[in-house]
Amino acid sequence: MSRQPIADYGLLSDRHSAALVGRDGSVDWLGFPRFDSPSVFGRLLDDAAGTWTIRPADGDAAEASRGYVSDTLVLRTVLTTTTGSVELTDALAVTDPRTDSVDVTAEDPHRLGEHAPHTLIRRLRGLSGEAEVEVVVRPRPEYGLIVPLLVQGEGAVGCAGGASRLLLSSTAEWDLDRGEARTTVRVAAGQTVGFALQHAYLSDPPLRPWTPEQIEASLRATVGAWQSWSAVHQTYDGPWRDQVLQSGRVLQGLSYQPSGAIVAAPTTSLPEEVGGERNWDYRYAWVRDASFTMDALWVAACPHEADEFFGFMAAAAAHSSGGSLQIMYGIGGEHDLTERTLPHLSGWRDSRPVRVGNAAWTQPQLDVYGELLGSAYRLRDQLGTPSEATRGFLIGLADTAAVLWEQPDNGIWEVRGEPRQFLFSKLMCWVALDRAAALATQLRADDRAEHWRAVAETIRAAILEQGWSSEAGAFTQSFGSHDLDASSLMIPIVGLLPGDDPRVLATIDAVADRLTDDQGLVYRYRTSTGVDGLAGEEGSFLLCTFWLAQAQAQAGRLEQARATFDRASRYANDLGLLAEEVADGELIGNFPQAFSHIGLINAAWAIREAAQAGAAHQ
Repeated sequence: MSRQPIADYGLLSDRHSAALVGRDGSVDWLGFPRFDSPSVFGRLLDDAAGTWTIRPADGDAAEASRGYVSDTLVLRTVLTTTTGSVELTDALAVTDPRTDSVDVTAEDPHRLGEHAPHTLIRRLRGLSGEAEVEVVVRPRPEYGLIVPLLVQGEGAVGCAGGASRLLLSSTAEWDLDRGEARTTVRVAAGQTVGFALQHAYLSDPPLRPWTPEQIEASLRATVGAWQSWSAVHQTYDGPWRDQVLQSGRVLQGLSYQPSGAIVAAPTTSLPEEVGGERNWDYRYAWVRDASFTMDALWVAACPHEADEFFGFMAAAAAHSSGGSLQIMYGIGGEHDLTERTLPHLSGWRDSRPVRVGNAAWTQPQLDVYGELLGSAYRLRDQLGTPSEATRGFLIGLADTAAVLWEQPDNGIWEVRGEPRQFLFSKLMCWVALDRAAALATQLRADDRAEHWRAVAETIRAAILEQGWSSEAGAFTQSFGSHDLDASSLMIPIVGLLPGDDPRVLATIDAVADRLTDDQGLVYRYRTSTGVDGLAGEEGSFLLCTFWLAQAQAQAGRLEQARATFDRASRYANDLGLLAEEVADGELIGNFPQAFSHIGLINAAWAIREAAQAGAAHQ
């Protein structure tokens, strides 16, 4: 059973896959060659599912400090022992030093990760004295089902088992036993020792070892590539700048370079309640999350890749028989995300079941039309003149929203019960039609604009009449309901009503007073209402807390907004990473979570805009 706190992990990404590295120097999560591939290291979910540890030998006590290399997702950890200190640098390589120019991404930062060689680099460098370091590599492919065969070769250890091959390049001498490679190295000040773990399928050409010089060159190129991307893309200047820019890099790290897809998180089954059953696989491209991510990158990273994203969505959503939009896809555009459980894994802190796949792909969720068209409107300048495929896709979204908006669905929170008339779904159908009408000329669809506006006004009237509860004194979760739901805070955020409308102010107050924990963090809804059909209680939702801050800012309540923002953002770990939820004072849920970083970026921007507007009127 993995017990390391979720907040102890750092993220590595090559924009194809991701690794999580613990504060103790252990790689406890890595799937090759895609975010959604079966794990090679999976100790995050079970002690027997594989890990790669680098730590002081003989139990030497070590103080560890860590941080990302400036403007990158390359992690640097300094281990200080009684005899010396060493620096451990970890990265998922974005260039292959044998085939790429090390300046390829510097020449075109938009190509970050295009030629990633599916290689994890770990490099030790002595800083002072001399330290003895133990390295243990225990790969367990296919979520821990396979104990691979390890074979020592010249300059590398080969690893065979299942459909994949691994090659661990290093000049170290290894002891091999029962699928484990172990070595101890002495690192004096100024010395370096490098390791590179490559992945290939059995059908790929044979892997060749990397030399120490190639490992060093790839590491330097990876640092340079991330820094080039950050220099070109990250121009935000406002409050909480470091947190906003770091969140932008995290969102870029969650994007899949070959297709433009964006994963909700790089992990599966980190629980919403410790020991509970709300454990889901987030390694897929939700239409909602990806659209919100593009919006946030508009603030934090200037998304030049907008047309790639909409191109991916148009291709992924294409189906010959017409019909409603699927809410999520595989990162390669796959439609079938059938869910299954992995009973051999105990789960993080015994949180079962561990799931792969996600049954929500079959759910109707009407909000996705608004999220896509809202994102297209926000990114209209970057989108320029859309391709015919993208143009037809966006027009079709608006037409479908106009037809389907009255139907019940499973809503933004993907409740696994009977569909309902969720307010947020209606709200986002209004967004779809309102934004489509505004984009009509750019989409060469002026003939549809009047119809889109008329249906949007009908939806708006329905929300104002049926979404408001006099008993609750607020907008609520669904038509005719008296239950509060944090998603109602989106009413002013998307512009259905102004932020200072009395009904909006009442909803803000109701959420702040009756839908928060004792730390002032916001719940999605009260799980005791049984809306999701699952037992137990979940933690407070960081995205929803940032929504509250954003709504407060738009209401002109800047001091409240800043205080709410600070309450949520202080739960970021020392690397600036956020999970989905907070429970009992610690991060829980899949990690790092795109939604939480999206919320941070948008709330910071809204507070900045409100402050500037207030200053202009003084």
